Amino acid sequence: MNNLFVFLILWLGCLNSIAQVSQNKIDVSNKFLILLTSEQFEEAAACFDEIVLKQLPPEKLKQVWSSVNAQVGKFKKHTDTHTEQIPNYDIVYQTCEFENAVLDVKLVYTKEGDKITGFFFVPPKPKENEKIPPYAGQDSYLEKEIEIHSGRFILPGTFTYPKDVTAFPVVVLVHGSGPNDRDETIGPNKPFLDLALGLAAKGIGTIRYDKRTLVYRDSFQLDNFTLEEETIEDAVAAIEFVKKNILVNNVFLLGHSLGAIASPRIAELQKDIAGVIMMAGNARPVEDLILEQMFYIFSIDGLTEDEQNNLQEIEKQVGRVKSRSLSPQTPKDSLPFHTPAIYWLYLRDYDQVKSARKLKIPILLLQGERDYQVTMQDFNIWKKNLSGKKSVKFVSYPKLNHLFMEGEGKSTPAEYTKQNHIPEYVIRDLAEWILKY
Repeated sequence: MNNLFVFLILWLGCLNSIAQVSQNKIDVSNKFLILLTSEQFEEAAACFDEIVLKQLPPEKLKQVWSSVNAQVGKFKKHTDTHTEQIPNYDIVYQTCEFENAVLDVKLVYTKEGDKITGFFFVPPKPKENEKIPPYAGQDSYLEKEIEIHSGRFILPGTFTYPKDVTAFPVVVLVHGSGPNDRDETIGPNKPFLDLALGLAAKGIGTIRYDKRTLVYRDSFQLDNFTLEEETIEDAVAAIEFVKKNILVNNVFLLGHSLGAIASPRIAELQKDIAGVIMMAGNARPVEDLILEQMFYIFSIDGLTEDEQNNLQEIEKQVGRVKSRSLSPQTPKDSLPFHTPAIYWLYLRDYDQVKSARKLKIPILLLQGERDYQVTMQDFNIWKKNLSGKKSVKFVSYPKLNHLFMEGEGKSTPAEYTKQNHIPEYVIRDLAEWILKY
C-alpha cells in the first residue's frame, strides 16, 4: 500500500518554458486553480472534458479538495507555473504551497483541446543532484537498460550491479500498489533507486522495472485484473530474466508493501530463489487497512463533516468487499478506488501469512515503526505466525515511515512530499542478510 496517498488522489486522478504550450491552456489552468482554491467547485468542474467530468463531478471534486486539505493542510498560495509536452498531450503544472507541503496541480490537455483531460496532485520533481543517496559511490556501480518480457507485455527496466565484480547475488525489486515506475517514485523520493545504488555499493545487483499498469495504462484491462496480472506475473518474468541472462550466485526477491504480500506467492512459483525480503507487508486484509488509513489521515487535524461523510462511504465500500454477495458482476464504482470485484475476490482467497509459513527458504521482514499504512500490528502478526520457522528474521526501525525514510513524531502523507533517502543502516541490514546466504 506504499502509494496510497498518491493513489488516492490520482483515482479521485512566473512562467517557465511555455513556448510550446498554448497560452489559452495556461489561462484555463490559471482559471481552474483560482476556482478550485476558492472552492467554486461547479465552475471549476466546467473546465473538465466529458471523461473527467463524469469521474469528478462538482461534489466529487469537493471531496478531493477536502481530502487534500486534510493531508497537507490549507492552501496558502500559488508560486509557479511550468509546462511539459509528451506525445499526444500538453501538461501544465501549477506549483502550490500548502500549510504542510508543496504540491504541483498537474493539468493534462490533448494537443487539440482546451478542456482538462487529466487532473492530479503530485509533489514537485526533485533536482537531479537530489536523486542520488549520499552512500552511493559513483564509481562503485554500473547500470544497464533491460527489457522484461512478460507474456504480451514488454517492461523497460534497469540492471544495477557492482563494478569489477564477476559473480554476485541479484535482488528483484517488486513495487507497491499503483502504477509505479522502476524507482517506485513517490513525489521527490525514489526508494527503489536508493536500494539499487546502496546494494550495488555492497556488492549486490538489483533488477527494477516499470510496472505493467504504468507502461500499459491506456490498454491495461482495469475492469478485469487481479494481483496476478498487476504484480505477480511480471515479478516471475523478472526472476526468469535474471536466471537466463545474468551470471549470479543467488537470486533474491524483495517486495515492498503490496509487493511484499505478493512475495510468498511469487516464491511459490519460483521455487529456487534464495530468499524473500518483505518490507512493510500487511498481514491483515487490504480493505481493512484502507479504512484504517483513511480514518488516520482524516483525523490528523480533526474530522470535518465532509470527511465523516467520506469515511461512511468508504466504510460502505469496504463492507461490499467483505460481503458474501460480492461477485465478479459487482460494479467496480461501488468498491474502494473503483478496483474491480475480481481483484478483491482474489485477495479474499489469498492468505499471504499462510503462504509465507509454507516457504522453506530464508525470510527477512522489515517494518518502519512510524508507518501508518502498514502498522506494527501487521508486523506483530507476522512475528506471531512465523517466529517458529527457521531462517526468519524480523527487524523494525523506530524512526522510519512506510517508505523506510526517517522522520519525527506522527507520520503524515505530507512527509512523502519531502526529499529524503532510505538510511544507510537499512541498506547495511539488507546486505548483511543477503550475503549470508
